Amino acid sequence: MRARAHNLQPTVMVGHAGLTPPVLKEIDRALNSHELIKIRMLGENRAERKLAIGVICNALDASPVQVIGRMIVVYRPAPEPEDKVQSPLRKKHGQRKKTGRPVRNAAR
Repeated sequence: MRARAHNLQPTVMVGHAGLTPPVLKEIDRALNSHELIKIRMLGENRAERKLAIGVICNALDASPVQVIGRMIVVYRPAPEPEDKVQSPLRKKHGQRKKTGRPVRNAAR
């Protein structure tokens, strides 16, 4: 996980206000999209940063991967995709609407 996280840019920045509910919500969204994210913690208080790691991991059911200075790497496996039933109103991929008009050539 550390090797995968090495080239990542911070996805979320936690400002001087700390872990507010909107910040936790944004971290949750990032974990849903990427599974492995970096979080940059601003502020000088080291104890506050250590406390924030525990709050993030407990609140969002995530695992800490690495902490280096003000950078936190967190992992949470993506939820299993549900079997999506295609809506009868949506056309299937590759099908065209039958309009009776000829198909235009895009190269013209």
